[in-house]
Amino acid sequence: MNVDDDKKELCGICEQEKSRGIHLYTLFICCECEQKMIQTDPKEAEYQYYLKKLKNMNQPTLN
Repeated sequence: MNVDDDKKELCGICEQEKSRGIHLYTLFICCECEQKMIQTDPKEAEYQYYLKKLKNMNQPTLN
């Protein structure tokens, strides 16, 4: 088992802690949400949800 496998991050889309995903600028997106976003048609209502969540990556974080 790799040490990095234990590292979990908060997904910016589903807001659950996941260990696998991608970093898009300042936003972590888990593999499951990434696949759902890719497969969602822009005409579907869920597409607007993803757009709203993706806008969070532009928000500066306070440290």
